[in-house]
Amino acid sequence: MSIALLFRGVCANKLFVKFDFVSVLCYNVAMDYYRERNLKNLDRIDRLLDELPPFCEDFLRGIENRTSVLTRLNYCYDLRIFFDFLTKRVLRGKTVQEIALSDLERVTETDLEIFLSYLSRYRYEGRILSCDERAKARKLSTVRSMFKYFFNKGLIETNQSAKVSTPKLHEKEIIRLDPAEVSSLLETAESGDGLSAHQDFYHNRTKVRDTAILTLFLGTGIRISELVGLNNESINFLDNSFVVTRKGGSQAILYFSEEVGEALAAYLAQKEEDVRIPAEEHALFLSLQYRRISVRAVENLVKKYARIVSPLKKISPHKLRSTYGTSLYRATGDIYIVADVLGHKDVNTTRKHYAAISEDNRRAVADAVTLHRKPEDKQ
Repeated sequence: MSIALLFRGVCANKLFVKFDFVSVLCYNVAMDYYRERNLKNLDRIDRLLDELPPFCEDFLRGIENRTSVLTRLNYCYDLRIFFDFLTKRVLRGKTVQEIALSDLERVTETDLEIFLSYLSRYRYEGRILSCDERAKARKLSTVRSMFKYFFNKGLIETNQSAKVSTPKLHEKEIIRLDPAEVSSLLETAESGDGLSAHQDFYHNRTKVRDTAILTLFLGTGIRISELVGLNNESINFLDNSFVVTRKGGSQAILYFSEEVGEALAAYLAQKEEDVRIPAEEHALFLSLQYRRISVRAVENLVKKYARIVSPLKKISPHKLRSTYGTSLYRATGDIYIVADVLGHKDVNTTRKHYAAISEDNRRAVADAVTLHRKPEDKQ
C-alpha cells in the first residue's frame, strides 16, 4: 500500500484530511497568516512614512482601495530613493521631510531622466546600490503613480512624469530544469548526496519536508508565497486537492498528482509523530524551530539542492514554477489551462513566458505536410 493511501486510512478522521474546503475554520486559519503578514507590512509602511514627505501619506491613503498592502510597501521603498535623489540633485538644501507638495512642480522631465540614469549606480545609507532596467521601470512607475494622483486631484498643475519614457525591457531568458534535472533534484533532496558536512548534519531532519516542498513546486507550479501560506487544513487527500491564497487574497482550489500526494503524505505522517510541534501551529511547512517556514528559508533550500544538480543555472522557486508551466504546456498544448493553473490573470503573460515552446512545436511540425509524393507512394 502506498504511503499516501496508508496515511489516508490512518488519519481519515483528522481535521487536515477530512474537511470541507468552504469550512470557516480553514478560511480563518488561512486568513490569519495573510492578515498577520499584512499587519506587519502596514507597520513597515508606518515606519517608512516617517522618512518621506508628509504628503506621501495622503497618496497612500488615496490608492488604498485599489492596491495591495505589499504594493504600497514597495511604493514606499521606491519613493524613499526618489526623494533622497531630489534632495541631492534637485532640491538641494532641503531634507526629505521638508519637501512640500508644490516642490513636485519644480521637477522637470530632464530631472526624471537623470533620476533613471542615477539609479544605475547610487549611494543610499552608506551603501552603493544599482538597479537593472526592470527595477528602474518599477521605480518610474511608482513616481508616475504619485504624480498622476496629485495631478488628477488638482493639487499640482503639471505632471512631467507622463513625458518620461519607460526604459526598454529586454526579454529575459526563461531558465528551466529539464526532465533529467528534475529527477536528479528530487533524488538529491532524498539522499543528501553532494551536501557539505554542515548541510548533511541537518539533512536527516529536513529531507522529508524538503522533498515535499520541491515536489509540490514541480508538481503544481504554485508561487512561493502560496506555498509558505499553506496550512495543514489546506490539503484534502480525498480528491488530491488543496486551497491556495492567490495574489490579492482570492482563494483557489488546485489539484495534485499521486506522486505529489505521496510526498505530502510522507511529510504529514512525519509531523504526526513529532510531539514537539505546538498544537496551535497550523502551518503546513515548518522550520527547525517549529514555526511556519519563511520565504527566505524556502529560497535557500531550493538553491542548496539546485547548485548540486545544475550548478550553471540559477534555480529559484520561481524557476521551478516555470519548469512546471513548461511541462504542463508541452503536455496539453493549451495556454489557457496553463494560465488558469498558474494563476495568471492575463493569458498574454503566460504566452510571453512559453512562446519559445510554441516555436519548438511549430518547428517540430514543419515537415508534417509533404508536397511531393514519395516514389513508393506512386506505385
